[in-house]
Amino acid sequence: MGYDSVAMPYSLDAEQAVLGCILLEPSCLPQVQVLVRPEYFYNPEHKAIFETMVSLESTGGKIDPLVILEELRSRNAFDEAGGRNYLRQLADSVPSIRNVEQYAKIIREKHYLRTLINTAKEIIEDTSSADMDADLLIDSAEQKIYDIRSGKMTSGPSKLSDIIVNEVYDKLNKLNSDEKDLYKGYTTGYADLDSVLTGLHRSDLILIGARPAMGKTSFALNLARNVSLLGKKKVVMFSLEMTKEQLAQRVLCSEARIKSEKMRTGELDADDWTRLGVSTSILNDCELYFDDSSDITVPEMKAKLRRMRNVDCVIIDYLGLIKPAKRSDSRVQEVSEITRNLKQMAKDLSVPVICCAQLSRATEGRGKSHRPQLADLRESGSIEQDADIVMMLYRPEYYAGEKEDKDSQQNENDGKVANEVEVIVAKNRHGATNTVKMVFDAEHTLFVGLERLHNEM
Repeated sequence: MGYDSVAMPYSLDAEQAVLGCILLEPSCLPQVQVLVRPEYFYNPEHKAIFETMVSLESTGGKIDPLVILEELRSRNAFDEAGGRNYLRQLADSVPSIRNVEQYAKIIREKHYLRTLINTAKEIIEDTSSADMDADLLIDSAEQKIYDIRSGKMTSGPSKLSDIIVNEVYDKLNKLNSDEKDLYKGYTTGYADLDSVLTGLHRSDLILIGARPAMGKTSFALNLARNVSLLGKKKVVMFSLEMTKEQLAQRVLCSEARIKSEKMRTGELDADDWTRLGVSTSILNDCELYFDDSSDITVPEMKAKLRRMRNVDCVIIDYLGLIKPAKRSDSRVQEVSEITRNLKQMAKDLSVPVICCAQLSRATEGRGKSHRPQLADLRESGSIEQDADIVMMLYRPEYYAGEKEDKDSQQNENDGKVANEVEVIVAKNRHGATNTVKMVFDAEHTLFVGLERLHNEM
């Protein structure tokens, strides 16, 4: 096809300069690591030297030419004489240690260009085979380009020790740095829930399951508001049921503590207008976006999110209304495909994806307690399988009037706060399951944590 002869861009001078800077001044290694990974080096020997430097630094060793040489000899990367001379040559080739960041940027740029060339070859080969659907090819091509932009390059299997040194230790160091809040899970805005989930983590698929009228849309909106306003994150919410105006109105009602009925009728007094003004000012810098496309697939959502760039969290309301990318005679197969795509989207975009889901009517016909279970997720067992976390909302008072359940509900409600809601963490891939209790303020479509109520009392 003619593209095999394309020359790969690289800069040996920049690679030598970066390694020489680290040899002369090991303290500049963290500054380089922010920009460069071992695989960014074009020269295999340079890659081996940098990997050795990173390994020594992460395990508390000293970056010393003799120690590096011994490590490289054990890996058969250099012989003793040639290695010693080359390390000395690297140190002598440094124009200025102060420019190490610029040298590192050159290495990164050349790596991106090489990756872009290889990706273009892959896209041409995929489209030439004509074995895949055009929509899937476009989605695959977009994903590959997005991965280059976000610095997530596809590669072969990685050795355990390399993952520990380059990724696990790196994450632990960041969690113990002055900027640790940037790498923790995003706060839900509820301390008790955060203690169970340790926040909302990247690449997780989180499901909020509930029967109708339990408040799952309101809970999702509360999470969206908290993550974007309290956590200072960029949140996108896809609503396949409500319009953008309705969603914005709900958020404003909750923030201003104004009854939703007043907003619908327009019967607002002077105090209401004052609170609306203050709340509008508070929400002005809130990075919360709504998309009310009613006929949308997961790949289409992913394409929109890629174009927005730097999205931190995605919320979808709700699973049952998502359009399948492929039509099937079986609804179970369609839902299975949707949940797999949602999990893949969370992983590919490295964001928590929160999706509301409706529970089956099995909870209504259950004997003494209507408390939901994982088996109540509708339409497909893959929902439970693909999700990292499953939360279920349960309001005991909702069923308190039923005759067969009246006595048990009365016992359950003894000593409870009015309008109490149980957020049942029924599945947690990263930790223990538990039940977090909150209060639902229906007038303001607001969920309040009990820890907050106790603090205010």
